[in-house]
Amino acid sequence: MTIKKAILLGAGDRGGRVYANLIKSLPHKIQLVGVAEPVLERRERIKENHELDDNLVQQSWESLLDLKPDAEIAIICTQDKAHFEPTMRALELGYHVLLEKPMSPSPEECIKMVEKADEMNRTLTICHVLRYTPFWDRIKKIVQNGDIGEIASIQLNENVEYMHMSHSFVRGNWKNKETSSPMILAKSCHDMDIISYIMDKDCKRINSFGSLMYFNENNKPEGAPLRCLEGCPVENECPFHAGRYYLGIGRGWAMKFTEENSNEAIVERLNHTDYGKCVFQSDNDVVDHQVVNMEFENGATATFSMSAFTREQTRIVQIMGTKGEIRGNMQTNEISIFDFLTREEKVIKFPEVSSGHGGGDEGIIRDFIDAINESDEKASRSVASKSLISHLMAFAAEESRLNQGQSINIDEYYEKLSSF
Repeated sequence: MTIKKAILLGAGDRGGRVYANLIKSLPHKIQLVGVAEPVLERRERIKENHELDDNLVQQSWESLLDLKPDAEIAIICTQDKAHFEPTMRALELGYHVLLEKPMSPSPEECIKMVEKADEMNRTLTICHVLRYTPFWDRIKKIVQNGDIGEIASIQLNENVEYMHMSHSFVRGNWKNKETSSPMILAKSCHDMDIISYIMDKDCKRINSFGSLMYFNENNKPEGAPLRCLEGCPVENECPFHAGRYYLGIGRGWAMKFTEENSNEAIVERLNHTDYGKCVFQSDNDVVDHQVVNMEFENGATATFSMSAFTREQTRIVQIMGTKGEIRGNMQTNEISIFDFLTREEKVIKFPEVSSGHGGGDEGIIRDFIDAINESDEKASRSVASKSLISHLMAFAAEESRLNQGQSINIDEYYEKLSSF
């Protein structure tokens, strides 16, 4: 088996800190040969860690692809709105593409990417990493084996966690749906995907409700300045005070917006970036809580709830079958299976894994390479044609939310998109 060569477009947190490091740990499978990244420090770090030629270290994805590097794989981790063009160009050049989720904030662009991958006979895999975790992999096998009978209903809760919400979706890159994606895509397309994956039936109808209830100017404390470090009168009463958080227990999150770990570097960034702003005075507009209701072709149902207002960051699932029930919590990394006939409960506790997303990050890299080696794009567990289904569910949910919870027929919704 030959070692696959890859180029990386976008070396931020997911590209530079996750996938680049995983590539380094799999030298017998994959080698990074080029990178495109606008931030100099990130480019230099990747160049040094992977011993890249100067010519293949570029500031923009356009300039790197113009060089047509000798590689089989393009890993694309640009921002959400910058997924479509580099993906289409990479596919046209003959690269297999591993694309960070979501595919695109535009449903029409998602459809075009799937069509282009099919036209070029290239593998386009979307980073729905939950599919590759031992947690969800075991749940999938239990369902497939018929251990709980036929699924009647799934309930999935995504506990975003209050400080993760403030960092990523109030102050961070995904705070504004016009510059990134709606919350149902940016954060919860994982959840739409895993519901679709476990249910394994076509979703027929969907509706959704949600809003930006708390992180807005209506809840600004009296006298609160624009920036937390400008002498906020409620510094000791507000859990979201940027200085106390990023210089304390949130120092790990601070490393996502500064290349240094010193107090001085963090304070400098808090004084000059959105990460230092009051959470009630940002330009954020994505929802801080949302529910989605789904009906599938066989009459089964699913309910999804996303909330910022939780003490832990986890996903909690309950799968209700005709012969039994599965319950699981990703933070404790365990599931239980209850049999209605024997009334016996089996608890499975998964061992800790070193890679992120419960082992899913490393799993998707391995799966993607294996699919390429087998010359079968359908062998990829999260190939784009499958991911498109859950993306359309997310787009339909957002349309419903914006139209007072109107029920959306998925087949009609897809036909309308395909006619453009």
